[in-house]
Amino acid sequence: MHFGLTEEQQMIVDTVRSFVEHEIYPHEEEVERTGEIPPEVAQAIKQKTIELGFYACNFPEEVGGAGLSHLEFALVERELGRGAMGLTHFFGRPQNILMACEGDQRERYLLPAVRGEKMDALAMTEPDAGSDVRGMKCFAKRDGGDWVVNGTKHFISGADHADFLIVFIATGEEQTHAGPKKKITAFLVDRGTPGFTIRPGYTSVSHRGYKNMILEFDDCRLPDGQVLGQVDGGFAVMNEWLYATRITVATGSVGRARRVFDYALNYAAERKQFGQQIGKFQGVSFQIADMITEIDAADYLTLASAWRLDQGLPANREIASAKVFATEMLARVTDAAIQIHGGMGLMDDLPLARFWRDARVERIWDGTSEIQRHIIGRELLRPLGRDEKNDVPGAP
Repeated sequence: MHFGLTEEQQMIVDTVRSFVEHEIYPHEEEVERTGEIPPEVAQAIKQKTIELGFYACNFPEEVGGAGLSHLEFALVERELGRGAMGLTHFFGRPQNILMACEGDQRERYLLPAVRGEKMDALAMTEPDAGSDVRGMKCFAKRDGGDWVVNGTKHFISGADHADFLIVFIATGEEQTHAGPKKKITAFLVDRGTPGFTIRPGYTSVSHRGYKNMILEFDDCRLPDGQVLGQVDGGFAVMNEWLYATRITVATGSVGRARRVFDYALNYAAERKQFGQQIGKFQGVSFQIADMITEIDAADYLTLASAWRLDQGLPANREIASAKVFATEMLARVTDAAIQIHGGMGLMDDLPLARFWRDARVERIWDGTSEIQRHIIGRELLRPLGRDEKNDVPGAP
């Protein structure tokens, strides 16, 4: 088994890291202070990404993407994880679920998203339906050849910049072993559609500048042509396309942890107390050792899950393991880095407090740590005779 990167993969890592250091880092303090991304900065990042040939690099060449493998895309996301998410959002990675577009949907949504002409956002979460996706209440009813939608979505990241949204909406109900569950359909919804409102969401302590929005549907009428995939087939679409997004969270956590570690390591080598570098004290050196061991473990676990996807191997459990371990590792590493810095670690002079706050959300979105453990446990128990119908996206 070969653990090294090819020359081309190393070039990807070097290119994206350089981009983050030169195009993202310089704007982070302003975004942290204001909570806003200046439009001209967003557009500049987007345009430079297009010029680099990395925009929509998660899409195949046949539709205009860079055609990176899952492993190579994981390397991209790892390096982007070093930067502020509000800014790296404009590096441009449209939702892979758009590959389910058919007919004129490809010209209206898929291809413009890949070219950077339109931006998308994904909407599933509701006030009363987070991890329980099939408990959603936002509902679409048939009316002639259209669907009439009513309900609310919240915590919708990227909706403030989106030209259209991929929205999962209940379109029926069925009986399951766990009781009645909603049938789900995915819809493509354009900004400005009558009856569809996007308004500001909540103020989060994590990832300032990367905003969450609230979507409201009030007798919003959508034609059949806005259905993505099959009617009542939204849950299948989720399982086919969305589970790999958890690799993105895991790899981003690894990238951010490595940036945090660099601060801790350099400080331990430079800071002196009691006449010597604090890194020479066992209490600090052991923390440094534990940090890098956990980072490396999360890195290999994450890249291995991406490699399995490239090989066409089952990767559901591995992806869940990577997500839960990497995000919890990031929490421990950021906390340890602050401890090594002492009081200065909590001051605005350093970005460590920001990293600490940003780390908290990673254990929640794209499937909580509890959901990941549920998936892992189920995948291990199934071969022993337990067989349940799955209602957790990403665990087919």
